[in-house]
This record gives sequence, structure tokens and C-alpha cells, in this order.
Amino acid sequence: MTEWLLDGLLVFALLVTAGAALFSHNLFRAVVVFIAFGLLMAVAWVRLQAPDIALAEAAIGAGLTGVLLLDAVSHLGGIRPGDRNRGGRE
Repeated sequence: MTEWLLDGLLVFALLVTAGAALFSHNLFRAVVVFIAFGLLMAVAWVRLQAPDIALAEAAIGAGLTGVLLLDAVSHLGGIRPGDRNRGGRE
């Protein structure tokens, strides 16, 4: 019974973090939630008894990709989703 509850909670947390990352208007918040999603995916792979995939997910999916996305957001600076002048077009 406890295992089903843990698995259900994990699936719910994965769905919530995926939705929050997709629909967030703040880029920094979206990247942080994406990193949390990657860590939850690593836990899901451990629950599925695939520790090699869990380690790869934690290192690449949450770690490396998260750092690269955070660096990209820092270079964007003040650009917001509603800005009209993007890419030099008017």
C-alpha cells in the first residue's frame, strides 16, 4: 500500500512540475522547476530499478542542462515573453 502511495505521489509531482515548467511566465522560475522535474525523473527511474538511467538523468538532465539553461536565462537579461521587438523585427 505504501509503495502505491509513493508512486502516485511521484507521478502527481511529475505532472505538476512539468505543467509548471511549461506554463510559467518567468523564465528563471521555469528553469528551476525544470531542474526539479529532472531530479524527480531521476527518483522515478530509481523506483523503476534503473539506476544507470537515473544517474544519467540526474547528471545530464537536471545538472548539465539546468546549468546551461540558467546561463542562457542570465544572458537574456530583461527580455520578457510579451516584448514586441525580438530578433530585430518591428
